[in-house]
Amino acid sequence: MPNTNTDCDSVWTYQGYQLDKGNFTTAMVHLYRAEVQRANVWRSRLDNTTNWAVVTSAAALTFAFGTAENPHFLILLVLVLMLTFLNMEARRYRYYALWSYRVHLMETEFFATMLTAPFEPSADWGARLAETLQTPEFVLSWWEAVGIRFRRNYIWLTSLLLVSWGIKLHLHPYPSLTAMMTIERAAVSFVPGYIIVGITLLIYCVLLGITALTLLPREKRPWRVIRRMHAPVQAPSRRCLATIITVHGETLAQRLMQVLDRSVTALEGTGMYTGQKRDVLLCAITEAQISHLERCVQEIDEEAFIVISPTSEVRGGGFDPLLAPS
Repeated sequence: MPNTNTDCDSVWTYQGYQLDKGNFTTAMVHLYRAEVQRANVWRSRLDNTTNWAVVTSAAALTFAFGTAENPHFLILLVLVLMLTFLNMEARRYRYYALWSYRVHLMETEFFATMLTAPFEPSADWGARLAETLQTPEFVLSWWEAVGIRFRRNYIWLTSLLLVSWGIKLHLHPYPSLTAMMTIERAAVSFVPGYIIVGITLLIYCVLLGITALTLLPREKRPWRVIRRMHAPVQAPSRRCLATIITVHGETLAQRLMQVLDRSVTALEGTGMYTGQKRDVLLCAITEAQISHLERCVQEIDEEAFIVISPTSEVRGGGFDPLLAPS
């Protein structure tokens, strides 16, 4: 990761490349401004979708209560339109979360470290940022985005529409005497009123359930099963374990620690076919660093044996994931 080179204070070292600190900082500033702009664009799109929902709800309620002859199912059509807006807003929020993740990563891991000693970014921030640029993936699932946006905005709009629908059924064309009469008025064409009411309340309860689950800590949310059924989510940084078998363990370990800024663990091994002593190096890296690791090994020991194994989770040493904004 970017860190200050003690041999030449005017140079940044980044995964084997030496960059002038001024040019590197200028490039990061331009990237930061671009990511902030993209986050603002998607934030504006979120606000536009919410404004459409508010205006549509107000217009529909004004028309529905204009006269007793206006049909009640107009409010149901607006509820369906609210679900469409919610789906659009959840999709846009997933994009916003991705850009916001990048912005927050640069703010906390690059700019903030300029203000506090030892004035060095953490070990993993650059690789995580590079991976979101090379292979961008959503940091929120569709279900999480729906729950968050419903909790923030649409729970109030849908609740208002449901209450207004119930009042419309009760009052028009004249006040009903019993609850059963109110439910019977909910009929649409040949579909009985109790079916319409049941389906409407079921959808509302499902949305409330999804919203309640988003209030749980992320590690306790039951999204693992749901993720297999829907679009890919959260993988801002893929972790790998590199196993290297070499006869130049000390030299190669120093090179990897210098270039990748990763810790290396050395074990003693024996080639069972040749009986020759070997060094077995273990190094946890991110997917973006694989090509750099292979180049380092090629430079030190062309006969080395490398195994790259994907891992589900790596803790410590700069690998702790950054939670998505909610």
